[in-house]
Amino acid sequence: MCKNNLPAADGKLKGAAAAATVLKTISKSELASHNTPRSAWCAVHSTDASGKYTGGHVVLDITSFASKHPGGDLILLAAGKDASVLFETYHPRGVPHSLVKKLQIGVMEKGAYDNSFYSWDSEFYKVLKQRVCERIEEKGLQRRGSGEILIKALFLLAGFWYSLYHMYTQTNFTNAAIASVSMGIFAAMIGVNIQHDGNHGAFAKSKFLNKFAGWTFDMIGGSAFTWELQHMLGHHPYTNVLDEVEHRRKEEEVDCKLEDKDQESDPDVFSSFPLMRMHPLHEVSWFHRYQHIYAPFLFALMTLAKVFQQDFEIILTGKLYHIDASVRYGSIWNVMRFWSMKLITMFYMMGLPIYFHGTVKGVGLFVLGHLAAGELLATMFIVNHVIEGVSYGHKSVTNDEGVKVAKPATIMGDTPMERTREQVLNGKADKSTVPSVPFDDWAAVQCQTSVNWSSGSWFWNHFSGGLSHQIEHHLFPSICHTNYCYIQEVVQKTCEEYGVPYQTEKSLWVAYGKMLNHLKFLGRTKQL
Repeated sequence: MCKNNLPAADGKLKGAAAAATVLKTISKSELASHNTPRSAWCAVHSTDASGKYTGGHVVLDITSFASKHPGGDLILLAAGKDASVLFETYHPRGVPHSLVKKLQIGVMEKGAYDNSFYSWDSEFYKVLKQRVCERIEEKGLQRRGSGEILIKALFLLAGFWYSLYHMYTQTNFTNAAIASVSMGIFAAMIGVNIQHDGNHGAFAKSKFLNKFAGWTFDMIGGSAFTWELQHMLGHHPYTNVLDEVEHRRKEEEVDCKLEDKDQESDPDVFSSFPLMRMHPLHEVSWFHRYQHIYAPFLFALMTLAKVFQQDFEIILTGKLYHIDASVRYGSIWNVMRFWSMKLITMFYMMGLPIYFHGTVKGVGLFVLGHLAAGELLATMFIVNHVIEGVSYGHKSVTNDEGVKVAKPATIMGDTPMERTREQVLNGKADKSTVPSVPFDDWAAVQCQTSVNWSSGSWFWNHFSGGLSHQIEHHLFPSICHTNYCYIQEVVQKTCEEYGVPYQTEKSLWVAYGKMLNHLKFLGRTKQL
């Protein structure tokens, strides 16, 4: 259930500094130095016992607590940074104030994170979390794991290995190629249905089962650690947000220390640049006029690029763009897991096909399987955030008076939430009864930067591993995706009540068409 199941804090934890009369003031550089599994500190925004935000950030030592954490070592991803988004989104029922106090070892220096794109003052997300947890309890569902996902996982794993076996043993190359495509499709489905929930800590209540489910991404040739860094530390917290200062630095080929880079940037919207322009802040090149034509072909290369380029770049450089990889690769065991799984998967995904079919055909079968997986994965992911009507965030943007502008906007420059708020206000005789929600409220931004398709559909929710309910997934990443079709109505009605946009498309095919139109428009509009 959604009820809090955190264990009692151990009085011997390093964070047990309750007896101290004066808490240490910690700088961003000192916090950033404690970013490995051996020494993990994190900052979260400060609240009082009632959960009200009081301003500033407290620093927690989570090194020892990681072994007791119900979500396992997922908590270590928070090390060395402002983990307020992770803290809020992975605990729908909240975290006991007493536990925070026992883990606290200091406070962040004044103004350390005052430049955040987001605000947390609204009641919108708190109300939403409460209502969603109530719905899950009403339905008798579990927040993490379900019988449905276990049955589906067994089917998908069996399908993957069965297809791989037939790819080896089919003497007719056409049949082997069909088996390869089947293997690629099953691999993609494992990616969205098993590892996705596992690495979010939502596959099961068991820490072991979640770890195993996350490991299946290594099993199909990728790296769960790469996925965690890009997806959980970049894309999820800061969806469609791009830091303008860091973007300008890249254009001018100016680099700085990792600790000086702003963490509030979504790598999903800039990692494909300059091949594809997916954010209006990016510079337009002549070939972007055709990106809606060549994009589907690039989609097919997605998993090959990750397996052979991104995974190795991260472990060799120790970073993923602006994200420090020490939270994972600071552990020798994780490094050993990475290299051993790369060797093992290359053996059974490329080595054995070469043994059975020869070098050319064996490599061809390996590539064919990846092309099928990449096309399916990219198709289901991109339509959720790069599509007509979706909004983007521009970090560090100021108006003529020099005041920070933290208001998501579409590529047309408008903010859909202005319209939805106005509609709600106009429908009320007493406008004071409509709760206020800032444009930069974190949960409201997620609703403005994410789009659903086939909302409420049990079948498409299962097929896509919950990606069809992208808004629900971004708001509640720690809830098993099999629950999304049951909480969707609650989320949509709450958004309508508060005047927050909730965009949903009729089907994947409609969403795909609007995505291509959006790419076409992005390829022909001027840089903001």
